[in-house]
Amino acid sequence: MARRCELSGKGVQSGHNVSHSNNKTKRRYLPNLVNVTLISDALGESLHFKVSAAALRSVEHRGGLDAYLVKADDSELSPRALLTKREIVRKLAATVVAA
Repeated sequence: MARRCELSGKGVQSGHNVSHSNNKTKRRYLPNLVNVTLISDALGESLHFKVSAAALRSVEHRGGLDAYLVKADDSELSPRALLTKREIVRKLAATVVAA
């Protein structure tokens, strides 16, 4: 599986190691990915994602997985997270209509 955050889209970057004599060799900067279980209040289930530590802080800051996914841009999300977002939006719309 690719080293890419499923929520923020953060991935591998490339750069150089630079020695004292200014020799440059290629290197990779890997994102800090963590396997987490996040709970969706709207769906009432827990979901497993591979998320960067920065995105995990953003999820907590926005008030949970549901709020993060509703506000997130579709181009950044993985296909599985996009499917989850659509289910959450559908569920939230159904509760608004019922009320």
